[in-house]
Amino acid sequence: MTHLPGFNLLPLPLTSLVATFVLAVGLQSAVNAAEAPPAEVHLDYAYYSPVSLVLKHFGWLEKALPESKVTWVFSQGSNRSLEYLNSGGVDFASSASLSAVLARANGSPIKSVYVYSRAEWTALVVRKDSTLKTVADLKGKKIAATKGTDPYLFTLRALQQAHLTKDDVELLHLQHPDGRIALENGDVDAWAGLDPQMAASEIQAGSRLLYRNKDFNSDGVISVTESYAKEHPDAVKTVLSAYEKAREWSLKNPEELAKLLATESGLPLDVAKRQLTRTDISNPQLTEKDVTASKAAAPILVSEALVRKGVNVDQVIEQLIDPSFSKAVIVTP
Repeated sequence: MTHLPGFNLLPLPLTSLVATFVLAVGLQSAVNAAEAPPAEVHLDYAYYSPVSLVLKHFGWLEKALPESKVTWVFSQGSNRSLEYLNSGGVDFASSASLSAVLARANGSPIKSVYVYSRAEWTALVVRKDSTLKTVADLKGKKIAATKGTDPYLFTLRALQQAHLTKDDVELLHLQHPDGRIALENGDVDAWAGLDPQMAASEIQAGSRLLYRNKDFNSDGVISVTESYAKEHPDAVKTVLSAYEKAREWSLKNPEELAKLLATESGLPLDVAKRQLTRTDISNPQLTEKDVTASKAAAPILVSEALVRKGVNVDQVIEQLIDPSFSKAVIVTP
C-alpha cells in the first residue's frame, strides 16, 4: 500500500468497506425516499367541515404540493369518510373523533392527527308539530340515524341517559340528508341530525331540537392510516399546514366563510350562519384532554356491542390520537 506524506492510513478489511458503502447508500436512499412527495394525495371535504371547503376553494394545498396530484372526495358523513380511508379512496379523512375510535377498535389501523372543529353539530330533531318532549318519549318510536357517525353514537348516549337502549327504539340507518327528508315527511318520529342539514331543517321546516348535549358531541378530527403517517410524514405536515392556513383565514373572515359554506352546500346563507354559531375552530391541537374525553365517551361502544369482544378501548384511544404532527405545524401565539 502506498503511503502519502503526512498521512498514516490503516488498511480496512474489504468487508468493512463494503458494509460502510452499503450503509451509506441505504441511509441516503432513506433520506431521498422521505423527502420525495407522494405522486397523488387524496383527501375528503365535507359540509360539516367548513375549513375543508376553504382549503379546497383556494387551492392552497395544490400550491404547497406542486409535484403531487391533489384529488378531493366528497364525504356525506363520518362513516363514508372512514370507509374511504380504510379502502384507500382517501389518504386524509374528516370524521368525528368517536367514530374514529370505533373504526380503530374494529381493526382499521388509523391515527387521528388534527382537530378541524369542535362543534355542537348533532342533536335529536323532531318535527315542529311533534308532541314528543323528552328522550324518554322516544321509546317505541322510529329514529333516523347514520350508523357509525357521531349523530348515531350521540343517539345511543342520549338513550342510555334516559335508561333506554337501541332495542327500545327502531333505528333506521339513513344517510344524513335522507334522515332529514324522512323526518320532514313524517316517515320517522325523530332524526339524529347533523349540520348543515340540521340547521336547514330548523330554519326551512321549523324542526325542533328535542335534545341537545354539547358534551355528547365528539370533536372533528383528521385521520390517516398508520402506514401513510410512517411513509409520508412530510406530506402529513404539509397537509396540516395548509389546513392551518385555511383555519386562520376562516377565523379572520367569518362572513366570507358563511358565504362559501352556503355556496358549496347549496343552502341559504342564514342556514350556514346557524351552523357556524355551533362550530368552534379556535383550537386544532390534539391534547391529553382529547384522550380523556374519548375515554369518557368510549363505554357506549362497549355497552352497545359496537366493538369486537375483548378490545381494550382505552388502549385503542391511546394508539389512535397522535398529537405530534399538529404540534409540528401549529403556531401558537
